[in-house]
Amino acid sequence: MERAVGDVPVHYVEYGEGRPVLVLHGAGVDHREAVACFEPALGARDGYRRIYPDLPGMGRTPAPASMRSADDVLDVLLGFADKVSGADGLLVVGHSAGAYYAQGIAARRPDRVAGLALVCPLLTGVRDIPAHHAVVAADDLGTEEFRRYFVVQSPAMLDRYERFVAPAIPLVDEAAMQRIGGRWELEATEGRAYQGPALVVAGRQDSVVGYVAAADLLDRYPRATLAVLDGAGHALPHEQPRILAGLIDSWLARTAVAAA
Repeated sequence: MERAVGDVPVHYVEYGEGRPVLVLHGAGVDHREAVACFEPALGARDGYRRIYPDLPGMGRTPAPASMRSADDVLDVLLGFADKVSGADGLLVVGHSAGAYYAQGIAARRPDRVAGLALVCPLLTGVRDIPAHHAVVAADDLGTEEFRRYFVVQSPAMLDRYERFVAPAIPLVDEAAMQRIGGRWELEATEGRAYQGPALVVAGRQDSVVGYVAAADLLDRYPRATLAVLDGAGHALPHEQPRILAGLIDSWLARTAVAAA
């Protein structure tokens, strides 16, 4: 499906009915990775409409030349969220760069966001990022890109990479990513702390954004649960799906209590 936000036709898929859940993928992929990683957990509970857009410049959502910063992307996502969520309280889930935009949505729409879940979140204050180290290594398995992304390098993880990650890579608008990446820090997101139920999940072996800075979000989100998972890198949603599903289920339960 598509929903126009200004001059940007946002492509998305959705499943189920009920409270809207906006799920944002990371950089360099499209909605297919988010669906593969989060739909098993989110779809296990009735009463949720899960919405998976392609972010601008990725998948089938274009990024026009006028889009030159992360704030421009956030404006499109805010407009999209307003159109697809209606008057209902919105739950927002994000992975990596998608988690960065999810934080922006919560900062700009704190009264509309009923719950926030951040997995391997990109942050402006990332630090102490560990070197890439595979906990299950296989130097002869898959491509170098696969081995740089996954720290659990098994045939099962390679299958997930080839089905849900690799097909999206050729669809990335590299010129748009360079424009936006040149001004990737969001502005005016340091308002009052988000007060709703939050979940922050980081990978102990994440060599892209690390895990140390994720703990800083406890100061920003007073109702946050923080989990740092061993045996997981930046591809944590693929590598630790059962633990992530349990954390998401607990978070959904907390958002339901808060709504009641």
